[in-house]
Amino acid sequence: MKCPFCNFEESKVTDSRMSMDGQAIKRRRECLKCNQRFTTFETIDLTIQVLKRDSTYEDFKQEKLLGGIMAACRHTRVSHDKVKALSYHITADLMASQVREITTKDLGAIVMKHLQKIDTVAYIRFACVYERFKDIKEILDAIDSIKNESYCLEEKQQF
Repeated sequence: MKCPFCNFEESKVTDSRMSMDGQAIKRRRECLKCNQRFTTFETIDLTIQVLKRDSTYEDFKQEKLLGGIMAACRHTRVSHDKVKALSYHITADLMASQVREITTKDLGAIVMKHLQKIDTVAYIRFACVYERFKDIKEILDAIDSIKNESYCLEEKQQF
């Protein structure tokens, strides 16, 4: 690890601890040449490629996933902590499955499946962007499908 002050390539770790969100290790380092101290964060290198609709690839970014879910959940009963937990859960599932490539279609479907269980308004908001609804009929069809699924669940629970 290069020192940010003098660019010397050797340093020693003086302290290590988990970051507050548990997704990284925070390390305090000391340069062996100039004795300046600096902090580094060690995180998992997530090398999943996302195949976009225009056939280009981009690196999977949990922050982008979190932003999309937060936008869908804005002004709903879904807490910020629950949104963060959902993005971490989806990311962990992707890492555990060891996929190296996922389409935006598949990623969006995963998010929609989770949002449908958490909050129907957030689900519809996300679906409007993800499905690229072109008119009100498509939105109403999506709402009807949620109604039908929740009605079927209620029927099953009664028996």
